[in-house]
Amino acid sequence: MKAPVAKRIAYRHELHGDVREDDYAWLTNREDPDVIALLEAENNYYDEVMQPLTPFVETLYEEMVARVPEEEKAVPVKHGAYYYYVRTEKAWQYPLYARKKAASREALMDAEEETLLNLNDLAKEGDYLSVTVMRISPDHMRLAYLENRDGTDAYTLYIKDLASGELLQDSITDIFIDDSLAWDASGEALYYITIDEAQRPYRLWRHTIGTTVQTDELLYEETDTTCILVLNKTRSGRFIVVTSATKTSSEVFYFDTVQPQKGLQRFAARKENVLVEIEHWQDQFLILTNENAVNFRLAVCPIDQGDPITDLIHHDPKRFLTGVYPFADHLLLTGRENGLTQVWLFEQDSLQPLSFDEPIYTVYVGQNRAYSTDEVLLTYTSLLTPHTTIAYDLRSKKKEILQVAPIAGPYDQAQYVQERLFAKADDGVSVPMLVVYHKDALTHGPAPLILYAYGSYGYSIDPDFDAQRLPLLDRGVIYVIAQIRGGSEMGRTWYEDGKLLQKRNTFTDYIAVAKDLIDCGYTTAKQMAGMGASAGGLLMGAVANMGGEYFNVLIPMVPFVDVVTTMLDASIPLTTLEWDEWGNPEDKTFYDYMKSYSPYDNVEAKAYPHMLVTTGLNDPRVAYFEPAKWVAKLRRDKTDDHTLLLKTHMGAGHFGSSERFAHLREMAEISAFVLHHLGVTTKA
Repeated sequence: MKAPVAKRIAYRHELHGDVREDDYAWLTNREDPDVIALLEAENNYYDEVMQPLTPFVETLYEEMVARVPEEEKAVPVKHGAYYYYVRTEKAWQYPLYARKKAASREALMDAEEETLLNLNDLAKEGDYLSVTVMRISPDHMRLAYLENRDGTDAYTLYIKDLASGELLQDSITDIFIDDSLAWDASGEALYYITIDEAQRPYRLWRHTIGTTVQTDELLYEETDTTCILVLNKTRSGRFIVVTSATKTSSEVFYFDTVQPQKGLQRFAARKENVLVEIEHWQDQFLILTNENAVNFRLAVCPIDQGDPITDLIHHDPKRFLTGVYPFADHLLLTGRENGLTQVWLFEQDSLQPLSFDEPIYTVYVGQNRAYSTDEVLLTYTSLLTPHTTIAYDLRSKKKEILQVAPIAGPYDQAQYVQERLFAKADDGVSVPMLVVYHKDALTHGPAPLILYAYGSYGYSIDPDFDAQRLPLLDRGVIYVIAQIRGGSEMGRTWYEDGKLLQKRNTFTDYIAVAKDLIDCGYTTAKQMAGMGASAGGLLMGAVANMGGEYFNVLIPMVPFVDVVTTMLDASIPLTTLEWDEWGNPEDKTFYDYMKSYSPYDNVEAKAYPHMLVTTGLNDPRVAYFEPAKWVAKLRRDKTDDHTLLLKTHMGAGHFGSSERFAHLREMAEISAFVLHHLGVTTKA
């Protein structure tokens, strides 16, 4: 079967005296039958090319499934008279959310389980299902949750009566995927945020239980299309915080649930390049801000704001503060130092870091619903250590391991190696990378290697254990995470140096890491694969143009590759929110810079690596037509005979299949494609 050939319809984009030819712009019209026909032809071609690899896919899939434990159960979290938890059995596609009423953790064994929500009962086999925000009412009698069945960011609110097990008539559509739902103190009303036609969260509402949505009260509307609304409740439960934010500035409002008659009050007006988050602790507001503090500082002020704001924790350029977790009598902070995540206990006017044994790890504050407590749950992991739940006593400072996530099948940690290495970027900056491999992988010289990265939005990729990675490591594959600029691994400036007019640092950092891995003998260009998703897919596209010769295989998943065109179209979901990240190409400076790296605009008549590109027809974050157009242009211009595949999920969005075993099969297919082209089929 020959690869599909997309028809060409001449179209020209003209701006700033520049002309961009776009022969595949017609693919943006999903109502055109030819668009669906092309996507289906690409899927058929994918199936045809992958057919010889079916036995290998099945082998990898079975090995991945074999790593799934018979049962996975999170450590129960105390909230009021109950302990809440989530569990999954191996035969299930989705988790079950439950609780037990018990006086202590020791008494849980004899307590009866009460099912709150079993997603397996909600799901229809093969269809998409996502349940995100779940909120228990203050009296523990109702469960509010958000559900989506098409892969977009538009969710529907349902409220379940936990006594009867029935859903209330209250149902509200077009609610944002996350940070969009909170109960008031009485449990008789919900605050929620809805999205506009571009799926931007922009309206704040109050809904009284038992009434119709038509009577809901609109409390605030954000008309600036570059801003989104975010809704959170303070850990004390007293305040509901509403933030109107861009990626560089924020305006903060709050409700006092003890005095709701005061209505929505503004805490902090918007200032250019100033971010503010607030929490409530004792008789004051805690303020995490980057005003005059690039890596953030923590300030305080009285609830009545009658006194001036004062610093509680001064700015330290070596310490990046990212989160505040107040408890009735204690205060925890999270952040980063020396490139690693960190948890600090605030005590005697200073930060006391929690220490851990491994040199490479990730630690964060887990789910903690109780406010008046001396025990906090932490989650710890590394490239070698499974997710571990730790109970930390805030008074005695003692740690107790409550659970190590189970791994099905044999796993001897001593058989694997984790390292943190550094590559030298083009401008001399040291770029960290996390490396994990079987101890025998390099016995016979350079080994097959997968280089993963993201590098955008300040999102950090930290060391994390993944049992599904073991089938690759056991075949002698080295897995590397490049912590390139655009993330926040090395602090806020690491992010600032990889966005807007510094974005090319993200791509050149990644290429520098690839070169270093080759120079140091870990791998060769013929043995290296690159992998990234979404903005990491943009990275793959840019690297294909700028440094494709260092890779045999690239896997751009849901890739953002038509940067200029998308950033010029404000009607596309989320575009206006992205200008703080990429720039607005209506400005010629940003236009020229974006065009210099946009993968679609820089396809050349040259050889490219083997590539498998994925997308979702309902993806609101990176529209299907970006990768579809890019693949069509690559097919037209590339000079090699390397494999180029496009796989479109016709019933899902940005995150692919929601069923966990369907998702595992997708990962097995991608892994089989990568390993086949790297010459790896059997275990080392």
